[in-house]
Amino acid sequence: MNRQILTQYIGERYAVSPDFPWAKYPNYAVFRHRSQRKWFALFMEVPAATLGLEGGSADTVEIVNLKTRPEWIGQLRLSTGILPAYHMNKEHWISVILDKVDDGQIMALIEDSFYLTQ
Repeated sequence: MNRQILTQYIGERYAVSPDFPWAKYPNYAVFRHRSQRKWFALFMEVPAATLGLEGGSADTVEIVNLKTRPEWIGQLRLSTGILPAYHMNKEHWISVILDKVDDGQIMALIEDSFYLTQ
């Protein structure tokens, strides 16, 4: 899954458009509930090294941060492409590398994040 597909999927499924709240990071996209404005997904492109991954300083990775159930965190982190959340509470959030995780699993995790943040 890439950024364009992720944005299209979330827009169609949840009827929300991305919000770009940081001038310093104009490509970081927040997806929020329409009613109470809580976010359920955060798209970022971050340096691979920041996530503890191999790569040079110019290598970046597209990730989405999602809220998940605390009892699932340990098992999810054992999966390829799922890491402790970048810049979020690591007990409740995960970072998913978009090109390393199956689209179906990403969609299921987005669904759960949406539900958990209502």
